[in-house]
Amino acid sequence: MNSAKAPATTTEATEATEVTLRETRWQDLQRLADLESELFGPQAWSLASWWGELAARPRRAYVTAVRGGEIVGYAGVDRGGAVADVMTIAVTPAARGLGLGRRLLHRLVESAEPAEALLLEVRADNAAARALYDSEGFEVVTVRRRYYGEVDALVLRRHLGAAPGAAPGEAQVEAQR
Repeated sequence: MNSAKAPATTTEATEATEVTLRETRWQDLQRLADLESELFGPQAWSLASWWGELAARPRRAYVTAVRGGEIVGYAGVDRGGAVADVMTIAVTPAARGLGLGRRLLHRLVESAEPAEALLLEVRADNAAARALYDSEGFEVVTVRRRYYGEVDALVLRRHLGAAPGAAPGEAQVEAQR
């Protein structure tokens, strides 16, 4: 991967509906806290948590997905060292199935550079998210038993600088040929 930063805003047409990815703004935080509550219930971040997350920039980077003036997704990454961490990634039910989760994840991967790896945590029963992460080259590192009440959390890792599914170092070997 190159070290060039992605543009602050991108737009793609999906099924005649445009979804724009842009940097998260302070004025988004109340809506993000509301969505967080709708999507994650008791595990949701509070408004105060969102303020703290955005205040941690530039170490933390957040992107918001907007369609028709409404926030339909968001994601964030902590890029504090050799290993970056996905802090959150979410898509509203109305915007699922459009590839938005993948677009948000790609933005986080770009934002995580020059980290060597990206970690994330996912509920073991979230089949759609697990399929996305599997297809993007993430592998299970450990299991946190009953982390979400009765549901396990899987901690996943993807080595950066290589194509999804490539073994660590494979990209460097290919580049030397």
